[in-house]
Amino acid sequence: MLSIMRKQKESIIIKIVFVVIVLSFVGTIFMVWGKGSEGMGGGKSGYAAKVNGTRITLEEYQSAYQRIRGMYQQIYGQSIPPEMEKLLGLKKVALDGLIDNLLAIKAAKQLGIKVSKDDVSASIEAMPMFQKDGKFSFDQYQQVLRSNRMTAKDFEESQEAEVTLKKVRQSIKDKAVVTDADALAEYKKENDKLELEYVAYAPSDVAAEVKLSDADLNDYLQKNPNDFKTAEKVALSYILLDPATEAAKTTVSEEEIQTFYQKNIDRWQGKDGIQALSDVKDKVKAEAIKQKTAKQLFELAADTLYKNIKSGDLNLVAGALKQKFQETTLFAANAPPASLIGEAAVIKKALELKQGELGGPVETAKGIYILKAKERKAAVVPPLAEIKGAVEEKTRAAKAIELAKKRAEDAAKQLSAKAALKTQSTGSFGFSAKGDIPVIGVSPEIVEAVFKLSAGQAPAAPFKVGNRWYAVRVKSRVDAPKAQFDATKEELKKKMLPKKQEEALAAWSKELRDKAKIEINQALIADK
Repeated sequence: MLSIMRKQKESIIIKIVFVVIVLSFVGTIFMVWGKGSEGMGGGKSGYAAKVNGTRITLEEYQSAYQRIRGMYQQIYGQSIPPEMEKLLGLKKVALDGLIDNLLAIKAAKQLGIKVSKDDVSASIEAMPMFQKDGKFSFDQYQQVLRSNRMTAKDFEESQEAEVTLKKVRQSIKDKAVVTDADALAEYKKENDKLELEYVAYAPSDVAAEVKLSDADLNDYLQKNPNDFKTAEKVALSYILLDPATEAAKTTVSEEEIQTFYQKNIDRWQGKDGIQALSDVKDKVKAEAIKQKTAKQLFELAADTLYKNIKSGDLNLVAGALKQKFQETTLFAANAPPASLIGEAAVIKKALELKQGELGGPVETAKGIYILKAKERKAAVVPPLAEIKGAVEEKTRAAKAIELAKKRAEDAAKQLSAKAALKTQSTGSFGFSAKGDIPVIGVSPEIVEAVFKLSAGQAPAAPFKVGNRWYAVRVKSRVDAPKAQFDATKEELKKKMLPKKQEEALAAWSKELRDKAKIEINQALIADK
């Protein structure tokens, strides 16, 4: 049914379902806050974190993590691959959110922030999912909570905590002020024109100056052994059982056809909705036979392997299954033999086996494999003498990078000291949030740094853009008309305020964390 939901994700029904999912997520995260530190200490199965002695339980963390993950899956319409999850840092996001919320709730008490029953009621009545014809509906409120297996008491406690969080965070934001000096600095950044002079060094500019000793090569090899390690290799004997050759012997009953149709209803989605079984029965039957054959063959392979696995003799397995086995020469995961190209699961399993060990069954689109590792060749780092050329090439490249950076650092110090150097010029340009700089390229870091400086000033350190290091100095700065600033100052302050407020809130949250004693169960957020 998920595929149907994704195809209709713009419909009102799906939007409501997604709102309920988000509501459930928020409610579950905040349910615990309404119970105070006593609730946070609940559970005896370990903890995700301790914040000033108050526990965040594993159950609370897992609930927050799973619901955040579920929300992303609903948004993207597919399972999140491990690489994407790692990039998003969902585990850390979940735990950080719980920690920050707990700290903020505790801080609210110290700041004297209180939430009344009327505040909670108003927040709930304003939620669209509880409204009917634009007005709060108590019946709908109860229905939504029941569908999410939540009691009114738990939800209202969670809302009390959420309203408290909103109030305390808004109180911090309200203290943020954009001064005239802030506005002027922003105005000048957005409207002044700069010209930079610079010195640049790339590794290729200094590579010829790099001198290497055997000690340098040995040092690099010891610090970077994986750069030169040979690939782990395995030679296989394997049996491949093809379900297609056995399908003609398999029969399915009407009941099995009906069951397969119901379990795989998404497959029969047509332009006008789900196709009736009578219209697709031949396809359903063929797919049911295919699945049943593969299941029976897999069970047979697993049973036969289990009976003979201790012997390590693939001949016995092949004989029992009336099959012949195939063989490969030694190969690495990144260079499989032609017969195993695309069979990632088989290759992964093969490299997990010890020499002489049987393994499987492994099922792929081609069929069902039973494997034996005939020979294993471990990954090793060859002696320097055998790989000296490769080590020298990488060491020289690394040293050239170090030297280019060092030259740029020296140049940055000289430019800061107003020393006379032979430089190049960018020409005049204005501020760009993207970081566009004539000649140099794109570097938000350089732009942010130099637009805070006056003519003749230079950042103390160089910047890397692409494969080059740049030492820069403001050659000239043309100020924008002051009269224009006076005319737009108040409007500029309004525009700057939201960012200033977010910065104030972030600084406050960081201060709370810095003062808190936080103990995190690192195993929970480790990338595996």
